[in-house]
Amino acid sequence: MSAWDQFHLIGPVVVLFGGAGALLTWDLVQPRRAPVLALALLTLAAAFGYTLWHALTGSAGTAFDGAVVMDRFALFFAFLLIAVAAAVTVAATEFARRSDNAAEFYALLLVATGAMVLLTQANDLVSVFIALETTAIAQFVLAGIGRDARSSEAGLKYLLTGAVSAAVLLYGFALLFGLAGTTALPGIAAYVAAGHEETRLALILAFVLVAAGLGFKMATAPFHAWVPDVYQGAPTPVTSFLAVASKAAAFAVVLRVFYAGLGGGGTIISHDWSALFAVVAGVSMTFGNTAAILQTDVKRLLAYSSIAQAGNIAVGLAAVAAGSTIGPSGVLFFLGTYTAANLGVFIAVIAVSERIGSDEMRDYAGLLRRSPWLASILVLCLLSLTGIPPTAGFLAKLYIFNGAVQAGEPWLVWLVVVAVLNTAVSAFYYLRWARTIVLDEPLEGTSITAALPVQGLLTLAAAGVLFFGLVPAPLISAAQRAAEALQ
Repeated sequence: MSAWDQFHLIGPVVVLFGGAGALLTWDLVQPRRAPVLALALLTLAAAFGYTLWHALTGSAGTAFDGAVVMDRFALFFAFLLIAVAAAVTVAATEFARRSDNAAEFYALLLVATGAMVLLTQANDLVSVFIALETTAIAQFVLAGIGRDARSSEAGLKYLLTGAVSAAVLLYGFALLFGLAGTTALPGIAAYVAAGHEETRLALILAFVLVAAGLGFKMATAPFHAWVPDVYQGAPTPVTSFLAVASKAAAFAVVLRVFYAGLGGGGTIISHDWSALFAVVAGVSMTFGNTAAILQTDVKRLLAYSSIAQAGNIAVGLAAVAAGSTIGPSGVLFFLGTYTAANLGVFIAVIAVSERIGSDEMRDYAGLLRRSPWLASILVLCLLSLTGIPPTAGFLAKLYIFNGAVQAGEPWLVWLVVVAVLNTAVSAFYYLRWARTIVLDEPLEGTSITAALPVQGLLTLAAAGVLFFGLVPAPLISAAQRAAEALQ
């Protein structure tokens, strides 16, 4: 395979990295005059077009000696991640206009997105680690880009906890390499499938370390300590990017490593990692929802909600390990619907906080009277996160919980019971926020109007929540085709 063919398979990544470099160079040559927003959007459009070209031409194959792979799984997440980055880019216009670091902000966003796309293509432990840490470094800087005390604290906490998680992950990767004699995921899968009983305990230790290192990226308990402070302290556009894109990429690499590398049901360790993710899911849901009840700051509430939602998605991971055929596609479908709902909530929060200068829930009182369209979409997205029909969130939970039940393992049935009870708990704080928006008296009478592009983004988010709630077949079909690529 020629060098062009290999780079062609990671074309969207090359475009995103190249766009980030061009943006910084232009800003260096023409400071304060470079059209940074236009350049960022042009780069994302080009990357999306390149991804679409791959999808239409059926591009597939491995590159760089098998270190990366182009398949439908990678394409699914490439579309998702680039779309999220574009939405955050538009929603962050006001923040970037007030900032002295607009070029750096957009460039880091492009680098993080490119690294995430590469991460979903990674088919080797080395490429996984390089892509993961490239993503992490960009996000560490983004979290502290506000340069105030809270943003700097968020960036530092994110950096320190990220360094620890990277070390733990590397220990797990080293163990896997020592056992299998290769860093390639197909090679590791062949070793696990061979069923070397004498190395079972070492394999279990390796995947526990890997799960702990990646648990930080997924924001699952007990690896969640960074989430509330980073979500609250980072600029809200950065928080939205971390909550949506970073989580999607994290679950993508977990599926790639654990499903393609350690095998689904039937291996000597499949029941072990199913039980591990079942415990992680139960703890994450219970802790996240319980802690969210106590929050009055909406960004901290969404942080704990994110931990709980990661637990919901981990139910699908546990089902994957137990041999469920629905599990992988359930995770992808959930991530797709979660992206639409969570983006809608965060874009609304960005619009409101820019106008009122507060993230306290009490300041959302009577928002329906001050901004009917914005408030209606925010409430709709909160209903989707709760899992109330006819929103997409309801079908996502039904789909992923059904996959766990169909796996046929008793602990997964109990896990679904825990998940349903936690859904009822989550309704308390989501609907409390919705009640504040709809029923409480507004603290001020002035109207709140979002910029036209932001209104467009909110409309798209609401359309996604309703469309996939009423007509889920297209997204389910895309999720199933993507999941099949891992088999």
